[in-house]
Amino acid sequence: MIKVVSLGGSIVAPDGVDADLLKELLALVRDYLREEPSRKLILVVGGGGPARRYQEAYRRVVDPPDDDIQDWIGIAATRLNGELLRGVFARECRQPLVTDPTAVEDFPGRVMVAAGWKPGFSTDFDAVMLAQRFGAGTVINLSNISAVYTADPRLDPSAKPVDRMDWRSFRDMVGDEWIPGKNLPFDPVAARRAQELGLEVVVASGRDLPNVRAILTGGSFAGTRIDIGT
Repeated sequence: MIKVVSLGGSIVAPDGVDADLLKELLALVRDYLREEPSRKLILVVGGGGPARRYQEAYRRVVDPPDDDIQDWIGIAATRLNGELLRGVFARECRQPLVTDPTAVEDFPGRVMVAAGWKPGFSTDFDAVMLAQRFGAGTVINLSNISAVYTADPRLDPSAKPVDRMDWRSFRDMVGDEWIPGKNLPFDPVAARRAQELGLEVVVASGRDLPNVRAILTGGSFAGTRIDIGT
């Protein structure tokens, strides 16, 4: 049983590295894997604070900025975070950091760690590709966003969280264009591919670890479920 988690870089490295949270995440994952020998976990990590800071610095120097260059800067940050996670899960992860989801041949350990691939989308898309490759029906998207809201809650105090929505409604909300560094509940390019594949995506907070455990084990959870609808 393989679960795919798109782990936002804002969870691993919001500004500095959150070592305390990583320690708690390690304990959670080991407990989850220990309970059932067939369980495996794919962790696809984003760029977080380092990506934002370096992309912002580039934009301050270069006008107009190049989108591909901004993406490559972000990809480098995801790979730094990925090597950190691969070290944290060294006992469970038996392969190098995955940087091309189309080139993965096998999954020898209990945990696979992946990072950014190429420009044009975020690590959410890589997570969708790995879900397709290994037959996972759900991508769990964990970030500093606890759910999909009816509007941006930072700008609209009347915005409310949505428990469940279909892909058409979600894509109407986020659009189809990938913009480097933009903060969205799920990458628009990844959303289009997930809809095409009939995948479900769960959007939830990556800092509420009891809630993360509930998602992994199929319990009731706080967050948003996005699927093809009825």
